[in-house]
Amino acid sequence: MRFIRGSNDCEFFSYKHYQIGILISLLSLSVIDVVKGSIHEYKNEGFIPRFNSFFVHGGSEGMYASKVHNNGSTKDKPINGKSFVRFESIIFRRPKEVAAKQNEMQQSTGLVEAILVEVKNRDKIGGSYLNSNAICCTPELANDGSCKVGEVIIRQDPDNPGWPKRIQTPFEGKKEEAKMLLQTVEINRTGMYYLYFMLCDPQLKGTTMSGRTVWRNPNGYLPGKMTPLMPFFGFMSLTYLILGLLWFLRFVQHWKDIIQLHYHITMVIGLGMCEMALWYFEYANFNATGSRPIGITLWAVTFSAFKKTFSRLLLLVVSMGFGVVRPTLGGVTLKVLLLGLIYFVASEALELVENLGNINDFSGKARVFLVLPVALLDSCFILWIFSSLSKTLEKLQTRRNMGKLELYRKFTNALAVSVLVSVAWIGYELYFNASDPLSELWQRAWIIQAFWAVLAYVLLVVICILWAPSRNPTRYSYSEVEDIEEDGISLTGSGVKVSGDLIERKPAVITDHVFEVLEEDKRE
Repeated sequence: MRFIRGSNDCEFFSYKHYQIGILISLLSLSVIDVVKGSIHEYKNEGFIPRFNSFFVHGGSEGMYASKVHNNGSTKDKPINGKSFVRFESIIFRRPKEVAAKQNEMQQSTGLVEAILVEVKNRDKIGGSYLNSNAICCTPELANDGSCKVGEVIIRQDPDNPGWPKRIQTPFEGKKEEAKMLLQTVEINRTGMYYLYFMLCDPQLKGTTMSGRTVWRNPNGYLPGKMTPLMPFFGFMSLTYLILGLLWFLRFVQHWKDIIQLHYHITMVIGLGMCEMALWYFEYANFNATGSRPIGITLWAVTFSAFKKTFSRLLLLVVSMGFGVVRPTLGGVTLKVLLLGLIYFVASEALELVENLGNINDFSGKARVFLVLPVALLDSCFILWIFSSLSKTLEKLQTRRNMGKLELYRKFTNALAVSVLVSVAWIGYELYFNASDPLSELWQRAWIIQAFWAVLAYVLLVVICILWAPSRNPTRYSYSEVEDIEEDGISLTGSGVKVSGDLIERKPAVITDHVFEVLEEDKRE
């Protein structure tokens, strides 16, 4: 699981009044060192001061409501159908000098609170309704009985009693450690939830915490944003399988007329099938265990990066007319391979950070530096592809090969439409992220990722249709005769006329000139 912080966390509370300032700072400073799927681990996390409180950001996830409740019907499988957040092995440690100053006989000498709140109830945390900038209750605010000194100010949601959820763990006497009891908080309403561990006592400055929390949805440990992606990857695996079978049947039927380009298309179909299958099994394992298996994830990431690279190279060489208007790429082969290698490395690095990297403020900035090279390389591919298409179309018009010209016009139109749709979708994605800084629309977020997979598949289907194996491969395969015609080699004198793909011999016309010379001699 990867925490979504940065811009999302920077606006957790309401946009009204002081609430922006409070939780902009809270969430922008949140740091989780190690994250394993829906098992959020904390290792000696320090509490960060903000206003009159100290906090550690415990995580945020989209959660679906439990399908069953504690009614004894799930005795054999107590977690089946339930949605919950479970606190495991949580230990708070305060500095020795702070513990030494406490009264040995006093039962509570410090308090840590775990606050679990649904994002729509963000305005119920803090003293905004009391016209105060405080997060923790002060003696002045406690005078009217609205809160207790030393505790976080919380107003209960009348539509959901007991929420936002507060779990308290006290320090006892002079003990340096306070252990949080094993607790499970059941989620009874679908929403985006944020977890914070908070201190209100300034004497507890320097306190750290360790342990973990386990977040589970009714059908497994997949975070809410990622839950729809598992069946989606399963569906895409099936579509690639169907495309592969249809292509294989066509391939076998016309195996004598196969050209080099068909092998490249076959490889892209195979890579896409493996990529979707690996992502499906990776998500299935994640859903069952709560952790992302590094082995499967690494393979999925590598296949994804390689398939993206090879797909772009396929589009580029097709646009250059490889196997159609030119037998080889010639001198640009090295440049094409170099661009592909650089793109693979950049794409692999980005995928690794997104799927295996620890998510904190630094890695968020690091991700920006990894996105920029990939975006720049994509732009290079697009410019080079359309530039090559323009030259290929011009060459086909010169040769007057209407069959191939029509083929490439269709391909150009399909590619142009895909680029326009991509630009429009990028605009929508930017709007979506800007208008939903707190991930309140998390149930629709999976569509952003799914769109690109569908677009790549559709474009591959178009290429398969246009360049499908057939009994007449000359309609799109390279022909040496066309090069002879393009070079302007006139074979008229030898009685050869070149037209399209046909070569026709005609009687020599040199005799006409001989008769003209003889006529002139007679006159003289």
